[in-house]
Amino acid sequence: MDGTKMQELRELVEFLKANEIAEFDMEQPDLKVRIKFAGEPAPAAASGGIDLAQLSRLVSSAPAAAAAAPAAPVADTSATAAASAEKLHEVKSPIVGTFYESPAPGAAPFVQIGDQVEAGQVLCIVEAMKLMNEIESDVAGEVVRRIASSGQPVEYGQPLFEIRPR
Repeated sequence: MDGTKMQELRELVEFLKANEIAEFDMEQPDLKVRIKFAGEPAPAAASGGIDLAQLSRLVSSAPAAAAAAPAAPVADTSATAAASAEKLHEVKSPIVGTFYESPAPGAAPFVQIGDQVEAGQVLCIVEAMKLMNEIESDVAGEVVRRIASSGQPVEYGQPLFEIRPR
């Protein structure tokens, strides 16, 4: 993605945050964007107190890669389709909680994309009710994708990682 398109995406995300818009969906023939920020919905989103002309201008220039915005987890159907065609294994969250990719803030992640993992190796932590639950790989293979974002809530059964089994 070129720098101009990335800047447009950043401006869209900043606009949504500045106006306290908790959730944003847009669908065009060649583009589908869903941005959802953690936290409670903001009153500005419900009252319509935003500059719709400015939002429209930002949205019309948003790049097709906006679905990969780092500010919010997004379901990428093309990646999911590719995963099923390639027979990737999904490691799913066994509980509802908060996803953490490292054992402590500022520490190195348990695993990175491209790492070889063994069955039983810790991949991440899901915090639930102040308990840190280590989530282990149930297959040996290569980590292909980290789906969840560190510090974000995850649901029961939500995919966290994709692993290419050996």
